[in-house]
Amino acid sequence: MDLSQLKDVGGARHARKRVGRGAGSGMGKTATRGVKGQKSRSGVSIKGFEGGQMPLCRRVPKRGFNNIFGKIYAEVTLDRLQAAIDAKKLDARKPVDATALIGAGVVRSSKLGDGVKLLGSGILSAKLTLDIAAATASAIKAVQAAGGEITVKVIPKTAE
Repeated sequence: MDLSQLKDVGGARHARKRVGRGAGSGMGKTATRGVKGQKSRSGVSIKGFEGGQMPLCRRVPKRGFNNIFGKIYAEVTLDRLQAAIDAKKLDARKPVDATALIGAGVVRSSKLGDGVKLLGSGILSAKLTLDIAAATASAIKAVQAAGGEITVKVIPKTAE
């Protein structure tokens, strides 16, 4: 047996239904769409319509909101920074910014909305020069305690 002898199993292929080809075909006039109305026309969909009853999407209570002023940051912890330095993916002697973090694989570029935010969880022992979009107050203290410098675009609110 070779490739030229291969055939489909019987019933595997169906002929296309030819509609609207006269009354004698049995599928003429309305072309199997019933009679008149919105559903017999092409390009019309009635998604979510429940025959005049209040639709489900309007019956279910809504919760929460989307803050249009909210910032989306790629979050990095002190532990993650230290691990990248220990693995020699980040050079502690050079300034660390968003592009350096992307190059080191600490942050994904697709997650980088409004920049990088440094979170204060973990321990940082390396002396770093950071230039990032935002940081928590505890993260700023930890970087300065390790002898590093940090430049932040968004200054955190301190509890008063």
